[in-house]
Amino acid sequence: MKSLLTQPLSGIPELSGVPSILDSVPTSLPTDSASCHLFPFALANFTDSSLDVIQLQLGIRFKRHHFSSAVAKGMTLLWWSYRQLSGKAPGWFVDWVEVDAPSLGKCMTFPCGRWLAKNEDDGAIVRDLFHAELQTRLYTPFVPYEITLYTSDVFAAGTDANIFIVIYGCDAVCTRQKYLCTNKREQKLFFERKSASRFIVELEDVGEIIEKIRIGHNNTGINPGWHCSHVDIRRLLPDKDGTETLTFPCDRWLATSEDDKKTLRELVPYDIFTEKYMKDGSLRQVYKEVEEPLDIVLYSVQIFTGNVPGAGTDAKVYITIYGDLGDTGERYLGKSENRTNKFEKGAADTFIIEAADLGVIYKIKLRHDNTKWCADWYVEKVEVWNDTNEDEFLFLCGRWLSLKREDGRLERLFYEKEYTGDRSSNCSSPADFWEIALSSKMDDVDIATVTGPMASYVQEGPVIPYYVSVTTGKHKDAATDSRAFILLTGEDDERSNRIWLDHPRGKRGFSCGSVEEFYVAGLDVGTIKKIELGHDGASPESCWLVEELCLAVPTQGTKYMLRCNCWLAKDRGDGITSRVFDLLDAIVVNIGVKVLYEMTVWTGDVVGGGTDSNIFMTLYGINGSTEEVQLDKKKARFEREQNDTFIMEILDIAPFTKMRIRIDGLGSRPEWFLERILLKNMNTGDLTMFYYGDWLSQRKGKKTLVCEMCAVIDGEEMMDWTSYTVSVKTSNILGAGTDANVFITIFGENGDSGTLALKQSANWNKFERNNTDTFNFSDMLSLGHLCKLRVWHDNKGMFPGWHLSYIDVKDNSRDETFRFQCDCWFSKSEGDRQIVRDFACANNEIHHELEETTYEIVIETGNGGETRENVWLILEGRKNRSKEFLVENSSRQRAFRKGATDTFEFDSIYLGDIASLCVGHLAREDRFIPKRELVWHVKTITITEMEYGNVYFFNCDCLIPLKRKRKYFKVFEVTKTTESFASKVQSLVPVKYEVIVTTGYELGAGTDANVFVTIFGANGDTGKRELKQKMRNLFERGSTNRFFLETLELGELRKARLEHDSSGYCPGWLVEKVEVTNTSTGVATIFSCGRWLDKKRGDGLTWRDLFPSV
Repeated sequence: MKSLLTQPLSGIPELSGVPSILDSVPTSLPTDSASCHLFPFALANFTDSSLDVIQLQLGIRFKRHHFSSAVAKGMTLLWWSYRQLSGKAPGWFVDWVEVDAPSLGKCMTFPCGRWLAKNEDDGAIVRDLFHAELQTRLYTPFVPYEITLYTSDVFAAGTDANIFIVIYGCDAVCTRQKYLCTNKREQKLFFERKSASRFIVELEDVGEIIEKIRIGHNNTGINPGWHCSHVDIRRLLPDKDGTETLTFPCDRWLATSEDDKKTLRELVPYDIFTEKYMKDGSLRQVYKEVEEPLDIVLYSVQIFTGNVPGAGTDAKVYITIYGDLGDTGERYLGKSENRTNKFEKGAADTFIIEAADLGVIYKIKLRHDNTKWCADWYVEKVEVWNDTNEDEFLFLCGRWLSLKREDGRLERLFYEKEYTGDRSSNCSSPADFWEIALSSKMDDVDIATVTGPMASYVQEGPVIPYYVSVTTGKHKDAATDSRAFILLTGEDDERSNRIWLDHPRGKRGFSCGSVEEFYVAGLDVGTIKKIELGHDGASPESCWLVEELCLAVPTQGTKYMLRCNCWLAKDRGDGITSRVFDLLDAIVVNIGVKVLYEMTVWTGDVVGGGTDSNIFMTLYGINGSTEEVQLDKKKARFEREQNDTFIMEILDIAPFTKMRIRIDGLGSRPEWFLERILLKNMNTGDLTMFYYGDWLSQRKGKKTLVCEMCAVIDGEEMMDWTSYTVSVKTSNILGAGTDANVFITIFGENGDSGTLALKQSANWNKFERNNTDTFNFSDMLSLGHLCKLRVWHDNKGMFPGWHLSYIDVKDNSRDETFRFQCDCWFSKSEGDRQIVRDFACANNEIHHELEETTYEIVIETGNGGETRENVWLILEGRKNRSKEFLVENSSRQRAFRKGATDTFEFDSIYLGDIASLCVGHLAREDRFIPKRELVWHVKTITITEMEYGNVYFFNCDCLIPLKRKRKYFKVFEVTKTTESFASKVQSLVPVKYEVIVTTGYELGAGTDANVFVTIFGANGDTGKRELKQKMRNLFERGSTNRFFLETLELGELRKARLEHDSSGYCPGWLVEKVEVTNTSTGVATIFSCGRWLDKKRGDGLTWRDLFPSV
């Protein structure tokens, strides 16, 4: 920067008559430019070719940085200038101007992105800039405080250190820590012996009452010790017609060599002096003492270092204690009251902390600075005593503070043992806050009273979760650093609030070719009709090319995929930064309706009860089971004597029967003591409890990493316990025996057994030719009647090939044996080279397909309208369509009364699975119909197929008008289906599926990795199958590969999971689609993909769940 001109604005022709923003600024503020005068100014001759900085603060000074600011009237003007030309030139390219108004709590941005130059752009040197509303940042408004600190009249009372202050209001609301001196010259001028140092600072508004302040210093300078007499804080009254001054007595040293050697004090107010102008112009002065101020309390903090190798530390340790009335601030634990060498292995150290009364203590934060040779530290527990009222608070820790152990953290939060309140301070990403917004904790909360980070996430009305995925294009300018959002529009034009797509901390924007996924929550708008996608960038540099947008609504079981390929930019495409997409243009897939549950997990109160292992859950119900899902560990879940509550999305399979929990035994703490688990339906409030009370460990308790828990509903267990005996017969043919490890999964009417390893047999050498091996499994939940058995081995050992004759499974409590006839190879070199097979139970009789059957129809009439007229129905099945079923109403046999339920039986040809239902409201013959419309309110219809017992639910809740002709009717799709065990058995016949995988055409689309597929249907899944062919180079760019899988009939295909193991030289893979054909029926299902399975591309995943399009 070559020159900086300051002159009256009237002297510049282009700016003549423009009012200055720097008039009437108080000149009593402490600053390094206090002698400078304020006057109207102008800046000219920006001549450097680099980033130029100017800062005006009660005068003018300039530096070479990226930003420049001007402070006046509580408003900060911030601009960023970028020079593209070198040499002397008056031209100036302005990106944006930011105006920060602390007194309003607003930071506003005015985009520009234009030249102010006569020889550039349009030649203008004056531009009107308009506020970009979406970029406005809101925060707690600031108010001015006049702070006067009185240094005592004692020897060496003055200090050269920099003093800081924190002001606390009610309910632990506080300001940030503010250092009062801005440079070393001020530190030398202020805080001298017998002096008063006055500062005017702007800090957050803490409310009407100031309960305490914290003052301290940084212990720097030649004479850092300071003796403070008292502190006065003066501020405006709420109605701005006067001031109040609070006096905080101190009369203590803040020095490491005096008094208790502390450099920090907490002070409470003693009296208040109020000055107020009355209506007659007189000044009223009132002096009064503070009523019931907080007490200054001594807290004894006892820290127990663990008795494990290397547990002690030589680093500097700091603690912060939090209560419902405030916190202590970070305190250095310098001197132990009972030990010289503190924080040694197996020792307990006691420290005294003086602070204003914290109320009920619920949280502490421990950290160390990782200095000295032995810095690692294992904390067993912390006990805090209030020496005044003798309250005791216990914090169970059992964690390392180390860069080398566990998760490598030097700072941890611990909650009091009995604390059950909010733990949102553990939230590290927007998804954590959305989860709290969905939880039952917000049911009784007044949204208007929510403050802090949660204020941006709570909203009125019923809230449901959404999953949003955005793919950015690969154009060189496609990326953006802007903040994106969506707006949803549903039926009747109901609109959600703007839902921001915020990244976790440390991440920002959308890079070229990236796939970003977000978990958010918003208003339930019903069936979504339109979605608006936009961003807050308003300058030309904020361009964004969106390639694809996906929105999944788990509570509706629907996923929408939109191919956008459009710019959201001011200077690209049509020049708009937000666009509305009609979901009629979207590809819609059915992902299965899910219900929101609140899951609470209790970890036991035993030493080492917490875990770092990954935890997996499988849930079983009357109407099916879920896949195995991983429970999110987050920061501080599943710790000793702790209950963790979070939101789960679970398939509608209730009522539940059992739950399986598995841990992988990895991490620095591979064991877990699980006490119990509670599931609460967020819609109905139904509760289901699962009890365990033992270890999941390879060394303790039952020495297992997997457990099954019976569901308990209203005090009643939903399943019985039993034991199983498994007899395995190896065939009597050459090479039939195997050295591989063999596993089975048993399927029955109550779910499956999970993976059972066939290890302990009476025979020393298992699975030899013509031998029978017996295995016992005790303490298992009964599966009821068995229907299927999955058998596989790991293909290890010298002779892994195996020919299996049959397997018998005996339920010992029922004294019933189920046979599974096999007679096939499990070998990579024999037969069809499969090592995973499913077998149907030979005990179950397979019937021929029905020709005729009877349907029971239950119709519930709502309170919105009854009818005396006739009703007709037609059932639409997967195989056939029924004839019309007419229900004739009469005065003798009246049906469809308000709030009543009517039951009918209907003989028909067998329709297969019922998919939809046509319902009409027909007038009786010769019946007079009045001009006003007559409607019948049908609430629900339930249809039961009597032969197999399959049940189909239709949630209608619709008003059907009365008509004379049958061409007027309503169509309802099935809402929920409950398939009976007898029906499932009929479909368990061996079937071959043809799987065709198409690889994309882009460069590098092929893969060398090992590829696996799992196909899911209405009757179960295939298990994880490897797609491999001998002596063939598969999955090359643009290729189509064909495979055959033999399994039991899956029914309607619902999902295909494709994955690879990232092995090989080029593991990345672009999958175009997967087509699965049932060779027995010829029905083909196409699963579109068009995504990369690559750790280095897109979203970095090497697996995909693919769904058939609706």
